[in-house]
Amino acid sequence: MDRIIRGRKAHRAGHLAEYVALIHLMLKGYRILGFRLKTPRGEIDILAQKGRRLAVVEVKSRRTPQEAYETVSATQQARLWQAGLALQAKKPQLQSFDLNIDLYILAPGHWPQHRINAFEAPPF
Repeated sequence: MDRIIRGRKAHRAGHLAEYVALIHLMLKGYRILGFRLKTPRGEIDILAQKGRRLAVVEVKSRRTPQEAYETVSATQQARLWQAGLALQAKKPQLQSFDLNIDLYILAPGHWPQHRINAFEAPPF
């Protein structure tokens, strides 16, 4: 039973972190194009655009910023790139934008961090 309760708390905390990121990105001038998007390649927490940047934003909430960064495995990074590229291929209006994978980090006792272009594109 404790495991179920912890899981629910983590799920709610994750959703709260996504909403914080969403609001912060809008305040920074980003236009939100999608939220919790399901794609055949994986889920995109936030899809945002600012200028010529198209950002696939992964939101992580952990005990420390470093822990949040380290939880995004190379496999997950590749999935994020593939999901973003698949969306661009499917939607002609997105094809002219420069795709980036950003990381939005929330950790207790730290200011929220928006790491722009946090991960290099993997060689496919």
